[in-house]
Amino acid sequence: MNDLIPITIMIADRTYRIRVEPADEEPVRKTVKFINDKVLEFKRTIAGKDMQDYVSMALIWIATQPVDSIATSLMSDEVKEGFERLELLVDKGLAALPEDN
Repeated sequence: MNDLIPITIMIADRTYRIRVEPADEEPVRKTVKFINDKVLEFKRTIAGKDMQDYVSMALIWIATQPVDSIATSLMSDEVKEGFERLELLVDKGLAALPEDN
């Protein structure tokens, strides 16, 4: 239990101080981002009274999805970020090449 590290996460404008295994920090942060993205999606598309409504909608949506679907969504974000980093590297590399005349 001594190996746990404290991290602060924010879900729907509320901060929470939690302790996690170092290896679990990145997956926890990705999951928090996924939850916040769903909350924002519901906030943009559905009328609600307050943030609690949107958090509830997001959690109900997440709870009713097949586990594989959520894992794929989390992985898709990771793959998307990888492609964006690769695209930046390619753009930088192409900018450094001399132009053919």
